[in-house]
Amino acid sequence: MRNPKLVPQPSIVWPMPPAKIALATEDVHVWCGSLDRPAPLVDELARTLSNDERARSDRFHFDRHRQQFLVARGWLRMLLGKYLQIEPQAVELVYSQRGKPALAEKFNSSLQFNLSHSEDLVVYAVTCDRSVGIDIEYIRPLPDAAQLAQRFFTTRENALLQALPSTQQNTAFFHCWTRKEAYLKACGDGIANGLDRVEVSLIPGEPAWLISIGNDADLANNWCLQDIAPANGYVGAIAVAGQNYNLSCWQIE
Repeated sequence: MRNPKLVPQPSIVWPMPPAKIALATEDVHVWCGSLDRPAPLVDELARTLSNDERARSDRFHFDRHRQQFLVARGWLRMLLGKYLQIEPQAVELVYSQRGKPALAEKFNSSLQFNLSHSEDLVVYAVTCDRSVGIDIEYIRPLPDAAQLAQRFFTTRENALLQALPSTQQNTAFFHCWTRKEAYLKACGDGIANGLDRVEVSLIPGEPAWLISIGNDADLANNWCLQDIAPANGYVGAIAVAGQNYNLSCWQIE
């Protein structure tokens, strides 16, 4: 089990949300929260979950991982309930063949969402009438980063990564990974089915950019990539279908 002293509780840099939240067609809302929460709150969130979600939580070997799952799913239900104006326990989710969650058809809602977690942090992206994907990673040493890049990155991405100073390669790796993942999650595809088909920018200081999808730059132009920095020590990205959106980032209360 990971020594909790190695990763301090993240200091979230985003503001608290306004009193009233409205989601327009051009809006993308991103939320962030720490998963390490006191037991009373964990129990409160757990009561909003479905029977199958509780069953999934029971399969975790470590209590810490089980509690983090309960918090992540409980907050997802609370956020979706806020947008739908229903109680969290009334939210009904369905899943694609690759496990991407979505609202059940009975809600007849255009709401789209995605979530990601790493170490002690969880983030959610919410929008409507357009696909959205989000991914975050805690920046940490990866002894097998070169092997992962060779397997999942394009030839050009690999060359750019290896040409960077060694002090920049680790962060560049995570930028590349999260940008690819955000797009694939927006599409509902798994990493085994497309990471090396998606080419993104990765040079430090370079804006997030979806360069090509299956060597097709025109197809990539149908998407926007944007970096997010929810807390110190983390990197992330969102992928949004289309252009011209308004991004708002908040802490979960």
